[in-house]
Order: sequence, then structure tokens, then C-alpha cells
Amino acid sequence: MNDATAQFRRLAEESIDAALEADPVGATWLGDHRFDDRLPDYSIEARASRSRQIDDQLTAIDAIDDVELDVVDLVDLEILRSRLQREAFEIDELTSAEWNPMEWNPGTALHLLLSRDFAPWPERLASIQSRLSAIPEFLDTARRSLDSMPHIHVETAVGQLTGTRAVVTDAIAEQCAVNETDLPAGVDAAVAAIDEHIAWLNEQLPVSTRSPRLNQRIYAGVLWHSLDDATSANHLLRDAEAHLDEVTGRMREVAAEYLDESVHAERVVRRALERVAAEAVVTNETVLPLVRDALEHASAFVRDRELVSIPQQDTEVIEMPEIHRGVAVAYCDAPGPLEEASVPTYVAVSPTPASWDQEQVASFYREYNATLLHDLTIHEAMPGHVLQLAHAAQAQTPTRVRRFGFSGVFVEGWAVYAEELLLDNGYDPEDSAQSALAIRLQQLKMQARMAINTILDIRVHSMEMSEDEALQLMTFRGFQEEGEAIGKWRRALLTAGQLPTYFVGYQAVRSIANDLRVVHPDWSDRQVHDLMLSHGSPAPRHLRTLIGM
Repeated sequence: MNDATAQFRRLAEESIDAALEADPVGATWLGDHRFDDRLPDYSIEARASRSRQIDDQLTAIDAIDDVELDVVDLVDLEILRSRLQREAFEIDELTSAEWNPMEWNPGTALHLLLSRDFAPWPERLASIQSRLSAIPEFLDTARRSLDSMPHIHVETAVGQLTGTRAVVTDAIAEQCAVNETDLPAGVDAAVAAIDEHIAWLNEQLPVSTRSPRLNQRIYAGVLWHSLDDATSANHLLRDAEAHLDEVTGRMREVAAEYLDESVHAERVVRRALERVAAEAVVTNETVLPLVRDALEHASAFVRDRELVSIPQQDTEVIEMPEIHRGVAVAYCDAPGPLEEASVPTYVAVSPTPASWDQEQVASFYREYNATLLHDLTIHEAMPGHVLQLAHAAQAQTPTRVRRFGFSGVFVEGWAVYAEELLLDNGYDPEDSAQSALAIRLQQLKMQARMAINTILDIRVHSMEMSEDEALQLMTFRGFQEEGEAIGKWRRALLTAGQLPTYFVGYQAVRSIANDLRVVHPDWSDRQVHDLMLSHGSPAPRHLRTLIGM
């Protein structure tokens, strides 16, 4: 090992340790449990100190003679640089700790310690007690730090903090009862602090007039750092709109074949989707068994067709916690990339929230019908997130950089590509021509949603797209249920830069797979995909470098 390599690897490990210490909840989520007893310090002094620390680390990275590094370490250097630059941008430019009350919610800090058996209960309980005791000061700092806030962020924060209160009053007590331990100290003080903060936020609602939209300059930075890609917002918008046009044309063709009608027939796509939903009914009682069956079906198909190697991974389909329901019907909850304990991957599946009325439930399950659940299971589980993250956990790398700085663009891109991969290889839920057409129609609807998500993100934050325009786009061009569209509109206002990761990642992953097939025409699907998944979860541009493309 030469001096530059040793210098970089030492700096990488030191920089990661510092980042994890500065973000103890993020560290818990990633699977590093050294800081499980802490909440983050978002005070102005702590943020300024962290910004200076990152600046020093970036200066040290620039001082490394990178021409002396091999390809693997050079890629890791660029990943670390990008990750630190992103954090610096979020502290210095985005400054969300000063206007986004959702940042100041200790609920995730507690939920992560409750939801996984990564350590014995007494050890986790001690960390829970420590984090509980920190909540009053944490929320007091929040009130001193937050200034002008967007109304929708305050409204959402109140709802989320109500969920956090239930974690403190109910979820902790349930775990203590199961494990036959006393309640930790600090519960009453934490509940009082949360109630005080909720009351304060409710007082702020009438004067919370900040726009939730980011300006063009800040949004351009968010997009750059979120995608780790130089594509401009305007270029990305043109690509997404062209993809939407292409996909909706294909949807008309598939819908016409499904209904045995002309592609020019009136409302052919919507009527086909309505028929699919009517013939693929889901209820709160059947949603979990349907996903379990879909997971078995997809796993057998991947194995039989030898599309990609399937690592050994303990996977459980579970009922989604109530506090997470009402947004998506399922998500993958995998062990963090730094987790050393042997813990399962969960596919969390959501019955509807108990508070929903009959029409809300019916609308939700028209959107997430049994055929779509098959497509979603491919995305979330097999061979999507569950399989890809299991491969990433096995990747051998010289530092923790790729685990710490994993690319959401690659992770989501692979999962979208996986949907297309299975259907292109003949997957269908019921081994019939009609079933194959039904799931293809749903997969194309998800492709349309992916393109629309990108359009929404860009137009909302840099082009003043109105709510009516957004809902029209989603319900008419995307054929979405109104409830789904309203939820996505809120998400577009509450977040920035995340919605386009699916589209950008899918385009990049599909391009890499196609290029590998051209360069290696004699390779099987499994050889192509195993190579793509053997380097962890790097940004697609770095994956190209690692595989020599």
C-alpha cells in the first residue's frame, strides 16, 4: 500500500466517524450503534462547528495525491467528497434546521431502537432512556432555532409528533411489558415536552407563511447533491416529459389488447385499469397474504430463470406500524449497511389507517390492487430492494465509504429496472395472457408515475406549478386515484430532490445493463446482474468506473 492510499483510507475512516457522531440517529439507522444514547445537536453553534469540520476534511481530501490511488480507492474518494459536500450544502445553504420543524422530531430516534433486535433489550432500553431524557432540551432548542416556517411543514410536523407521542406512551410500554422490565425514567418529562412543542407549533400555524418551494438556485443545488449527477433541471424535465409520452403511448397499446379494443377507443387506458382493479380486489385482511404469495412467486421466477444470484437473507413480511401507514402500501426495511448484528430484512405491508373512512380505503386499494401488489413486491423485495441490498451487504470494500455514502439513485434505479426485467422475461401472477397484460399495464403505470414524480419535483420547486396543474397531471396523465395524487402533491411540497431519483436511477441502471450485454454478448443475465451488484450501492457513474465502462 502506497502513502497516498494509506493517507486516504485513514482520512476516510476518521471522516466517517465524525459524520456518524454528528448525526447519531443517522448512525443508528446505518447500523453503527456507538451513539445510540444521543440525539443530534442542531443548535446554531453545533452546525457552525460541523461546517468547519467538513471544510477541514474536504481540504485534507484535496491534498491527497489521487493519481497514486487505484480505481477502487479513487472512486471511494469521490464518493466521500460528494457526501461531505452534500452535508456542507445542507448546513450552509439549505439550512432546514431553521425553517423545517419536521427535522426536529425525536420519533425516529426512538423507533429505530424499538424496531430491531440488534442488541439485547436491556442495552437498547438504556439507550432509549438516554434519548428520552434528551427530548426536553432538544425540543427547547428547536423552538429557539426555528424561524419562518411553511404552513404545510408545521401541519405535518404536528401530525408526526402526535405519532412520536404514541411511541413514547404506548410502544415503549408494550416492549417493556413483553420483556418484563420497568418503564424507563424520563417518559413523563418527554411526553410533557412533546405536548408543549405541539402546542407551540399549533400557535405558529397562523403565521407560518414561508413558501415550501425552494428557489431555483437552492433547488439546483439540492438536485445536484441528491442525484450526484450534473444533469440540469431543464434537461431532466425534457427527458421525463418525453418518457411520459412514450409510456402513455405504450399503455394505450397494452390497454387496447387487454380489452380487445382499438387503441383509439374512448378512455381505453382508464377503463382497462378500472377492470384490473375490479378483478384484483384487496382488503385489509388479504393485503399481507397477497404480498407473501407475490414474494414467493417472484423468488421462484428469479431462481428458475437464473436472472441474478439470490443471497441468503432472512426476509419477513410484517404488518406496517400504524405511525407509518397511509402513504405507501409497502416498503423494504433492511438492516443498515453498517449493521454487524444478524437481523432480518422486513417487507412492511400496510393495511389502511384505522381512522380512514370506507371511501378512503376503497380508493387506496383501487390504486394498490392485487396486480399492482405483484409489481410492487418485485420493486420492494425480489429482485428489487431486498435482493440488491443483500448483495451490497456482501460487497468487499477497503473502507466503509460505500456503505456510508450509498447512492439512493442506484438503489431506486435497480428496483425500477427489476420490475421491467421480470416482465420482459415473461413474469405474470397467474400464468395467463390476460394476467401478463394486466401486470404490464400496472408496471407502465408505475413508469408513468416515476416520470411524473420527476416533473412534479422540478416544476413545483423551480417553476411555480400549481396544485390544480399537479393534480391534473397525476390523475389524467398518470391515471392515479385522487387520494394518491393529493398525497404526492403534499410530498412534492415537503421534500425536494428525492422524487427524481427513481427516474434518473432507472435510466442509468438500464443503460449500464444494456452496455454490458453489448460488450459481453455471451454473458447470461445472471453474469451481467451479479457484476452490477457486486460493488455495493455506488452512484451509477461510479459503478461504470468500477466495472471498467
